[in-house]
Amino acid sequence: MNENASIASRPATPQPGAPISVAELGAGQDPDIRALMAWPFTILEPSKWSSPYLFTSPHSGDVYAPSFIASSRLKRQALRRSEDAFVDELFGAVPEHGAHLLTARFPRAYVDVNRADSEIDPAMFDAGYPKPTGPKSARVSAGLGVIPKVVRDGVEIYDKPLPFGEAAFRLEAFYRPYHAALTRLLTETKARFGAVVLIDCHSMPPVANGHDVVIGDRHGNACTPALSDRIEAALKEAGFSVARNSPYAGGYTTSHYGHPAENFHAVQIELNRGLYLVEKRIEKSAGFARCQAAIQAFVARLLVQPGL
Repeated sequence: MNENASIASRPATPQPGAPISVAELGAGQDPDIRALMAWPFTILEPSKWSSPYLFTSPHSGDVYAPSFIASSRLKRQALRRSEDAFVDELFGAVPEHGAHLLTARFPRAYVDVNRADSEIDPAMFDAGYPKPTGPKSARVSAGLGVIPKVVRDGVEIYDKPLPFGEAAFRLEAFYRPYHAALTRLLTETKARFGAVVLIDCHSMPPVANGHDVVIGDRHGNACTPALSDRIEAALKEAGFSVARNSPYAGGYTTSHYGHPAENFHAVQIELNRGLYLVEKRIEKSAGFARCQAAIQAFVARLLVQPGL
């Protein structure tokens, strides 16, 4: 660990996006859910903040409240199919190189922060949920809205409608605090360095003859081409094969926060799980340490470069 790396890990207190007025309803009464509400994400801080980059791992959360599992028709292992398992560990050395790392602790199957808060399927909830005012997004139609209906591979999570207030509860208790923390870190980073680069870290299924990493910059709309070139070059120097925007061009986080003209840049990174994961068992493979070292080499190469 280098001199920049004392890495303060703080269970960041939720930043209010709106009052959690529904916290006393439904799941808000559950002690395990309330404990997760008190520590919904972790921010790993560098001891010496020297980089305009900010890394996030929104889908590596693995704290499954017993009440959530009980409400599902699936067991914990099946729910974990939606995780980007261990991505937070792969990027865990980011603070050693002078940047922050924000990681969710709640699982993606419970609430997906890489979606707009409006991407909700009313059919998932009991009577009284407001009817949608517009067409469903493709992601909602596929069951992959902000409150997911299915895990990866299309297996349904629930066998009955959720209570009316559950969507509002999850948004207020987890989604909005996460995005408030992300917004604060982006704003503080830009104020310090004049620009900020968000690297939103994910994993993807292995594909035959596929690449190790896919960079998504919304086809140049969320990040300048020169900056995407720099990220791609650092990945290749670390030993990864790289594609850009196909098949993953970036999700909600990338499109929402990436505004290059305002010096807010955002890039999504999808890492091939075949490099580090035994998918059927959701366990680290023999390649995990090698992949983690390569990720650290990528981060070191990228963050050592001056300016943007």
